[in-house]
Amino acid sequence: MNGADVDTGGGVGGTGVAVIADGHDRGGSPGRGPGRGRHGAGGRGRLMAGLRRRLVKRRIRIRRTRGRRLRRALVVLLALLANLVGAAVVAYHLTKIPEPHPETAMQSTVFVDDHGDYLGRRGPVDRQEIPLSQVPRHVQDAVIAAENRSFRTDTGVSPRAIARAAWATVSGGDRQGGSTITQQYVKNALLSPEQTLSRKAREALISIKLDRTRSKDEILQGYLNTVYFGRGAAGIQSAARNYFGVDAKDLTVSQGAALASVINIPSYYEKAGSDPKVTAKLVDRWEWVLDAMAHSGAITSAQRAGARFPAFRFYPPGDTDGQRQYLIDAAASEAADRLGITEDQLARGGYTVRTTFDLTAQDATAELAADGTEKKTGEKTGEKTAEEKAADAKAGGKKRAEVKTTGDVRVHTAVVALVPGDGAVRVLYGGADYSSQPFNDARDGAVEAGTALQPFSGMKLLAPLTDLTRTAAPTPLRLASAYATAAAHGVYATPYTVAKITRAGRTLYEAHPRTRTAMTRADAGMVAKLLYGRLDAAPATRTGAAGLRTLWQTTYDEHLTLTVALFAEHPAKGKKAALPAPLPYTAGSRSLSVSEGVWSKIVGTAEGHDPAAEPNPGLPTGQTKPILATR
Repeated sequence: MNGADVDTGGGVGGTGVAVIADGHDRGGSPGRGPGRGRHGAGGRGRLMAGLRRRLVKRRIRIRRTRGRRLRRALVVLLALLANLVGAAVVAYHLTKIPEPHPETAMQSTVFVDDHGDYLGRRGPVDRQEIPLSQVPRHVQDAVIAAENRSFRTDTGVSPRAIARAAWATVSGGDRQGGSTITQQYVKNALLSPEQTLSRKAREALISIKLDRTRSKDEILQGYLNTVYFGRGAAGIQSAARNYFGVDAKDLTVSQGAALASVINIPSYYEKAGSDPKVTAKLVDRWEWVLDAMAHSGAITSAQRAGARFPAFRFYPPGDTDGQRQYLIDAAASEAADRLGITEDQLARGGYTVRTTFDLTAQDATAELAADGTEKKTGEKTGEKTAEEKAADAKAGGKKRAEVKTTGDVRVHTAVVALVPGDGAVRVLYGGADYSSQPFNDARDGAVEAGTALQPFSGMKLLAPLTDLTRTAAPTPLRLASAYATAAAHGVYATPYTVAKITRAGRTLYEAHPRTRTAMTRADAGMVAKLLYGRLDAAPATRTGAAGLRTLWQTTYDEHLTLTVALFAEHPAKGKKAALPAPLPYTAGSRSLSVSEGVWSKIVGTAEGHDPAAEPNPGLPTGQTKPILATR
């Protein structure tokens, strides 16, 4: 039986039943015998006893070696930690704070009028850098409340935000924010915006180093000058202008909180003020920011209670191609010359150019003198109105209604207003639309003078008016300068359009009248006598013309000289060049309307001020200060 023990003892009924020692009954089911076999009750008991013995031995062994294993694990952990710390220390010392991106360093140059009203800008990026001292404390606190409330006390990083962002990157989840202001500045101005673990780690190292080597004010200044606010504005100064039309230093508590609220999603919130849904959402965030400011003590409870959501400028803003580019062209050219740089360098330099222009008067001029195309298909046969007859008589009595004009006629109007004895140009209207005609008729256009030069005939003129009477077609600006010289008793003042240039709060250039004697006082008096004699009232007016092709009208007193020039042409068609054309019959009334309207608009801005009360060192002895002389 294969060596198995067999019991042949008697069984039931004397019959012997063989039982194999391995616990299997040959005639029945395995393991059925009571207390028999290795897997019976006795076998299981022995198995359990063996397991218990082994467990006891293992517990004893664990107790004996626990301390040794813990010590080993601790050594490994400390070694790993030491390696990580060492690597971090090495990485920290090897990490250099990079220079800002070139595009971050770029700034735009802003042009404002004589009153400080925004005129336009030049440059690739709408950004102007300003010192933190020009950002009100409540604006700084609003940004901190909106973006990083622990900014003043943290180490430059947020470990929780870094871990959250790292996990999102590894797991493929949504991008996570929550970075500190320092980290945002590093990301926006010093590093690329890519979302990788290595860049995030470098961002953290640079942020820590920046926080340890720079003051909080320096970091906040860099952040406020580079963070994007929407509407194309990078930095708080451009944002203040684009959203509210003011400088950053003039932002109110409500305006500052609104701009701070925009930073979160600038491309969405930039439409606030024109989109009701966007505005409502921004109002909620604005209130959240103000509540945080009040809670931290940045503003008082009275300021919080009195805060009202500010009115935003319309968006999208209108372009400046229509009129303002003429002014910016002239001022940019002059400003670059004064600083000794190129116009491209000026555009990227972050300057503020305060011009001599009066934007209100310029806009009024544009309304009164907008160039247009007048179609004439035959002779004018209708009778003039009494108003038209009076205007023609006042403008020189030309019989323009009898002129036959066929085809399209484009009437050009150029307007120049400047201050006698000073040279400050207040209005420079050179065309209705810069995008269709970038050429400035007022500054660069040669317009036939005709009888407009008669007052200067036979007069001894000195430089720079020496050859004036020999110039058949002067520019409107030059002719206006000649009449301004007569108004200033013979003192010629070089026309200028730039009053002041500043950068980051420092004045780099300030204009002063450049004058010289260009005609004798007696000759200037003769011109004045001729003009006043014809009109027999102040201000003096002189109307001149070159046939029916041009019409000039100059009005002046010792405070202001205003010249209006009109000429017409048949516009160019295909390869056919533009050709001179007779002015339409409405030219006289149009010239008079522009002249009187602009004159009253400019002089009206004096608001009752008596210019005689203030002497002007740029004018001859005894002459009063021009109403709109450079402030």
